Amino acid sequence: MPAGGAKHQDRLVLQGRAFAVIAQLYYQPQGFNQLRRNLGSITVKSLTDTLRHLERHQIVKRRVFPTIPVSVEYSLTEKGREYRAILLQMRQWGEKWIAARKE
Repeated sequence: MPAGGAKHQDRLVLQGRAFAVIAQLYYQPQGFNQLRRNLGSITVKSLTDTLRHLERHQIVKRRVFPTIPVSVEYSLTEKGREYRAILLQMRQWGEKWIAARKE
């Protein structure tokens, strides 16, 4: 890893699967396994890393319930919910250019 690589990664808030996680959590809070099922082909490690990254940047909130076994629920913070407008714009941009490519 190049010098300063870890610091650079911290600045990249939305990387990899983060967009998909935010999109899923926008509709409702979800437990880890529910989120993993809804995302499809994502490994436990990848989802864990993504959730930790989003937590660190205060985009996702992790809530632990004292049940047996322990239950964990993830939801978006106010900061995380504000990404919706950005995600919608990106979707519109993609749809526009995919449609243009098909013509």
